[in-house]
Amino acid sequence: MSLTFEFQPNAAPLATGERDALLADPGFGRVFTDHMAVVRYTEGQGWHSARIQAREPIATDPASSVLHYAQEIFEGLKAYRQPDGGVALFRPDANARRLRQSAKRMAMPELPEEVFIDSVRALVRTDRDWVPSIPNGALYLRPFVFASEVFLGVKPSSEYIYAVIASAVGSYWKGGVKAISLWASQSYTRAAPGGTGAAKCGGNYAASLIALAEAGRQGCEQVVFLDAVERRWVEELGGMNIFFVFADGTLRTPPLGGTILAGITRDSLIRLARDQGLTVEEAPYGIDQWQEDAKSGRLVEAFACGTAAVVTPIGRVKGEGFDVTIGTGGTGQLTESLRRQLTDIQFGRAPDPHGWMMRVA
Repeated sequence: MSLTFEFQPNAAPLATGERDALLADPGFGRVFTDHMAVVRYTEGQGWHSARIQAREPIATDPASSVLHYAQEIFEGLKAYRQPDGGVALFRPDANARRLRQSAKRMAMPELPEEVFIDSVRALVRTDRDWVPSIPNGALYLRPFVFASEVFLGVKPSSEYIYAVIASAVGSYWKGGVKAISLWASQSYTRAAPGGTGAAKCGGNYAASLIALAEAGRQGCEQVVFLDAVERRWVEELGGMNIFFVFADGTLRTPPLGGTILAGITRDSLIRLARDQGLTVEEAPYGIDQWQEDAKSGRLVEAFACGTAAVVTPIGRVKGEGFDVTIGTGGTGQLTESLRRQLTDIQFGRAPDPHGWMMRVA
């Protein structure tokens, strides 16, 4: 299925000088472009009324289903400035598939992958001048779907709005990439078997915020969640997957299994590591084993990964009764190498052997 996107240009786009001033130091998630993509869904009619329009507030009735029953999903992907001045998306097809999987879990209509691709391509082409040229800069795209039917009652909505907004971004971490510390929460879990852990829905992130606050009180930048059954097995951070690097060169990352989000950056790093002959295990890893391996020197590096922060080294993990440093406590050699390999592909500085980049402008 494909839709034709009607173009309704912003009648008052930001002046070039003001835009360029913002792009010099955009931070993360606070500088937004002139336009947005919108598609509507009505039961019996399907997806319709596709358009690129001026970015503006979305009128929402107080009885809109999303405000009461939280039927909402989203994605995150980036467009990168290329050496010749063009712009390319990184693996938008993977985001399109994951949005469909999230929709299925949340009893929402599945957006056709072609419509997803067309929407992000059209928005990036329209607002291509918003793609920063600063080091590590990109255009962060946020596609999302929410229930818009006006009713009070526990059932799937019959109406939905799909939209894509875009934000010019620099580095996710203020001051650039550095090793972070984690708090291993025993008080809270992110997901349980049969739950929504594998869906990218806002509720998962809302539920993680109290644990993130707990981590902050412990002097840590992020929280790492353990499984909900035994409170033993490492799963993921509040918004990133996690990898461990051992002295023999082996990498390990927790298996997906329904409680962990299938990260696109995670999958890309697995492929890049295996391309160079490294062994990558998708296998359980216990918090007790993590402590032992860090103390013995068997574990030499750890890092988190996701679209927003890309690859973030982990230097330390704390929990009830323990506080251990991983390796040197800084950025490990393999962590930095994998980050560089991935970003070189994204920014067009290296060949793209897997065909991940999609040229759009």
